Amino acid sequence: MHDSAARFARRVGDEYGFEPEIEEFPEGTKTAADAADAVGCSVAQIVKSIVLVADDEAIVVLTAGDNRVDTDALATELGADSVRTANPDEVKEATGWSIGGVPPFGHESAVPTYLDESLLAHDRIWAAAGTPDAVFALAPEELQAIADPVTTSAFE
Repeated sequence: MHDSAARFARRVGDEYGFEPEIEEFPEGTKTAADAADAVGCSVAQIVKSIVLVADDEAIVVLTAGDNRVDTDALATELGADSVRTANPDEVKEATGWSIGGVPPFGHESAVPTYLDESLLAHDRIWAAAGTPDAVFALAPEELQAIADPVTTSAFE
């Protein structure tokens, strides 16, 4: 197992008592479509962990693979002047993970987290496990319990 995926597994085991069954795909799961193809699910069952900056604060939005965050609507919802995509350094600093491998929880710092409610319509969902090649499955209820996200409807 890749060092980053193993670090993720240790961290969430220690912090939350959650033992993810991580699957690695050498061909990569860099996009939601790639991940869905690799695990054999719909793109809507893929959790994208999108790191954004609302004014000056990093946030994570967990969205279904077939949705896009509407940053203008999110800014309005949050009462922020602006919301933009975080750059790679900001992503790493806020979460401890690199773009493409950001898991929905197990971050380096307490990052405010928001959830696309459409993920709750599935029995199983899949998320990144610390690298662009590693994913794990979980129930939406587990995601809610561990990540403790605020729901949002700011999607296109």
